Amino acid sequence: MSLFDQWKEVADKERPEKEYNEFWNTYLEKEKEVYAYILENHNEIISGKVSELAQKFEMDSATFAGFMDGINTSLVKEVDLDSLSEDFDIRLEVDYEKLFYNMLDAKANWLYTLPQWDGVLTKDRRNEITKDYNRSNMAVSNKVGRNEPCPCGSGKKYKKCCGI
Repeated sequence: MSLFDQWKEVADKERPEKEYNEFWNTYLEKEKEVYAYILENHNEIISGKVSELAQKFEMDSATFAGFMDGINTSLVKEVDLDSLSEDFDIRLEVDYEKLFYNMLDAKANWLYTLPQWDGVLTKDRRNEITKDYNRSNMAVSNKVGRNEPCPCGSGKKYKKCCGI
């Protein structure tokens, strides 16, 4: 069983609500610490074996595979999560603009509000990315109002033409 499969098994395990909340709160706190470190050291490309990086960030290897699932789409070169093993070499070359966008998309305010972002992306750039994110997630309706011109091009109101 791959490390990623082990992570999914642990993460998806049925638990009482209190235990479920404790598990995720513990994980999210560790995740936050790793992201804070990555942002603080954004000029360094973190690399090494899964087991070494997991130990560095005080996680077991399966939990680190879960972390990799979260950051994977923000890497310059994604990792095949199913092939992760203890001795798999990882290179965390992060596209920080994509990471910020993905954190917005995940609604992870505990991550995209980390103070370490100040040293990585300017406040203006983060605001631009937030605007782009909001624009791309805006609901748009294609519904034609009754009193609007008919989209068929007749020049009549929709209610008197195709809206009958």
